[in-house]
Amino acid sequence: MYDVVIVGGGHNGLTCAAYLAKAGLKVVVLERRDVVGGAAVTEEFHPGFRNSAASYTVSLLNPKVIADLNLHAHGLKVVERKMSNFFPLGDDNYLTFPVGTENKQREFARFSEADAKALVRFESDIEAVADQLRAQLLKSPPNAGGGLRDLMQAGMLGLNALRQPIELQRLMLDMVGDSCGDMLDRYFETDVIKAAYAFDGIVGAYTSPYAVGTAYVLLHHAFGEVNGKKGVWGHAIGGMGAISQAMCKAAEAAGAEVRTSSPVSEIITEKGRAVGVVLEDGTRIDGRMIAANVAPKLLFGKLVDPALLPADFKSRVTNLKSGSGTFRMNVALSELPQFTCLPSDGQGLHHTSGIIIGPSMEYLDRAYTDARQHGWSKDPIVEMLIPSTLDDSLAPEGQHVASLFCQQFAPHLPDGRSWDACRDDVADLIIDTVNRYAPNFKDSVIARQIHSPLDLERKFGLVDGDIFHGQLTPNQLFSARPVLGHADHRLPVPALYLCGSGAHPGGGVTGVPGHNAAVTILRDYKRRR
Repeated sequence: MYDVVIVGGGHNGLTCAAYLAKAGLKVVVLERRDVVGGAAVTEEFHPGFRNSAASYTVSLLNPKVIADLNLHAHGLKVVERKMSNFFPLGDDNYLTFPVGTENKQREFARFSEADAKALVRFESDIEAVADQLRAQLLKSPPNAGGGLRDLMQAGMLGLNALRQPIELQRLMLDMVGDSCGDMLDRYFETDVIKAAYAFDGIVGAYTSPYAVGTAYVLLHHAFGEVNGKKGVWGHAIGGMGAISQAMCKAAEAAGAEVRTSSPVSEIITEKGRAVGVVLEDGTRIDGRMIAANVAPKLLFGKLVDPALLPADFKSRVTNLKSGSGTFRMNVALSELPQFTCLPSDGQGLHHTSGIIIGPSMEYLDRAYTDARQHGWSKDPIVEMLIPSTLDDSLAPEGQHVASLFCQQFAPHLPDGRSWDACRDDVADLIIDTVNRYAPNFKDSVIARQIHSPLDLERKFGLVDGDIFHGQLTPNQLFSARPVLGHADHRLPVPALYLCGSGAHPGGGVTGVPGHNAAVTILRDYKRRR
């Protein structure tokens, strides 16, 4: 008998396990695959070439989680990108996002002096709202229909919001209810600068940059930090698997048991209460509480008896808006890509950055409409990172690995087509897209690893290929995540909790849902004792 059985050994499940074990509970983590980490894993996809298989960059990992679990002592090392982003715009022009506001202003001034000046206000406004979000990250939101604690929490949140300057209140409203396209129009005049920021508003959203709610998706990607520096992005030495491996070591050091190759087929209930799980091989494992680190649509679609669920809850979970529209690739490279717009003798600063192909607002918008009509964008949005420029452990000397994180690919193809039949053609299209900007790229590809939306679902349990366990739309955020009335991680089946990205604050490698779920589980455990 375990105090808590955690279904899914992704980074949030490991975080939750570590906190619970540190508090003295008997915990077991059950991971379906032969390696922990979920989507935060590093794989060798070609002899001598390793890279992060799904998630690919670091910023949102919460500093409190890093400190509490002492992840650095368990081997985690994160280095900062030397340049934030690089946007090739054609054969003879480009936009860069260097580190530091003044450096970025000088770059913006090449396009618009007005936009260079507007940058200060834009970054100040984003940071002001991000600070409000950071203040709520490590707390479960007030739960609709909850008790006195939730009423008091909601009242304090409302009072705090009303105490803020009216300008900040307006900004917070903009971030929740506006599109990133319309919001950026209020700051900048140059299309390429707006498109550069709008990219963060459509990542994992499968929608147009002019869709309501994309301003929040942009904000969601802005509240992170690396090594104490806000808004910075970095790389975990050894790939994203280094994060989950450090978390696994922290959990085991605290006393948690972690089992791989242990797929769960069913949540066991007795008298309507979760009391354990059954593995696919028939093994039963009992627990006083069960925490699920899987997408809500997977949990309630396959693991929980639907007869136990209230009708409205079941309907709403079944119809959660889900699907990132992402296509993920890794490639092994014989040499660095040489961009026509910024040729270099060897490794340039831009090779260490996020290299983003999405040169205009029209390009971003058309990519989505193409995907809705045809299944994928004819001109894909591509973010390429070359982590081997920062981490020589990933590839043989003189060679490199690159991650290609691509947007606007339908989670389910129209006309009954399967991603299995189309994935290689789409991978060719993506490589050809990069090759238009860096003509040596295609010939430099030694090998590739392809993850279509269907591959992401089958391999990592990301239903509909959704990297966030459910989209970050206004009706699926904060107290409404995953469903209004269950923001406190407690689910309709007693003793069953949600500890993954389907809970507040959502996706990304943060560790926050695991942290917050552990707080709730410990509170209930002590109450039961």
